[in-house]
Amino acid sequence: MSSGAPKGENCLVDMDSKAGDLFGAEDAHPTGTGGNGATGVLAKLWLPKGLSVSVAKEWFNRRRVSIRPWASFVDQRKFSKPRNFGELCQRVVKNVEVYNSNYTFIFLGLILYCIISSPMLLIALAVFAGAFYIIHLKSLESKLVVLGKELTVPHQMSLAGAISLPVFWLAGAGAAVFWVLGATLFVIGSHAAFRQLEGTDLDELLMEPV
Repeated sequence: MSSGAPKGENCLVDMDSKAGDLFGAEDAHPTGTGGNGATGVLAKLWLPKGLSVSVAKEWFNRRRVSIRPWASFVDQRKFSKPRNFGELCQRVVKNVEVYNSNYTFIFLGLILYCIISSPMLLIALAVFAGAFYIIHLKSLESKLVVLGKELTVPHQMSLAGAISLPVFWLAGAGAAVFWVLGATLFVIGSHAAFRQLEGTDLDELLMEPV
């Protein structure tokens, strides 16, 4: 009489499949330790959907590859006063197009300097990151619903921002934002206005239809 229980190799295959299901379920659980260890856990708990380390790394690499040489970027021999307003506009438009990656890293550098030089701003960012982490972790464990609507990632970030707003206010975040924007506009605007165009850039401008 044959029974429904698997025998021999079939039994081994069935046990392997159950083991695979078990580890798959562990990976799917928000607090699981499967995948690539701590990296997998952090990816599940910290990074919301659509954001990942690979995406940020890809963006950073694209910017880094397209950077123009810094020696040429700051070469004083290639700076001069524009002859008229038309040339000024041409320089700004073309230099922003050519040196956009360099300008991006200058902007990020100013942000980093502002954060490092302000301990209270560091504390405010830590409070924001901690609040968002806790809210996002709770949303992975169970859906967060407010007024009948589920909290999406942008809503979670807004809630974390509201929680950390008093700390940002005490840290003078508004003044820091205006300082970064002002310094960025001054540095980038000055460079784009006084940096002479390369020969190839001039040829492209002359070839453009009027």
